[in-house]
Amino acid sequence: MPAAAAPQDADLRALSARFPRAGRLQAILLRSARRGAVAAVSEARALAGHGLAGDHKTARPAAAGDGGKRQITLIQAEHLPVIAALAGRGELDPAPLRRNLVIAGVNLVAARALFDDQPLLLCIGAEVLLEVTGACDPCSRMEELLGPGGYNAMRGHGGVTARVLEGGMLRVGDAVTVRRAP
Repeated sequence: MPAAAAPQDADLRALSARFPRAGRLQAILLRSARRGAVAAVSEARALAGHGLAGDHKTARPAAAGDGGKRQITLIQAEHLPVIAALAGRGELDPAPLRRNLVIAGVNLVAARALFDDQPLLLCIGAEVLLEVTGACDPCSRMEELLGPGGYNAMRGHGGVTARVLEGGMLRVGDAVTVRRAP
């Protein structure tokens, strides 16, 4: 039997699962090939244990057991102006950043569970459940895409990775909420 949580841990557990409001899915971006062109679409099917239909990541064989931790990549819409400012650009289209979903209104970093026994899930629309699995750190390609210093402009703002627990249709404009796993 696990030891009882200290009072401050109980408060932190409750706080880490509380989000003030629903967010929105602002964009869905797919690449049919690893270094291929990015296509913005209005809807896509999330495939449980794989990723997004039509994205190059779903063409690879699933990793042993759980399909891998990097099935879908997400970026925070609110971070785009920060990345642009740090890269010395006026505006920033999310397509070159090579993330699948752009989410506004929900802190994606906070959607990653603080406690192993209390997973948090991202619910998108009526059907899709994702588990945030880690940070989506930028790669060296950001230098060519954003210019000198692009890699460092994205550090800390590169978004998160997730696995698809329950698949279904995603549509731009869908509500995004965070909840505790049952």
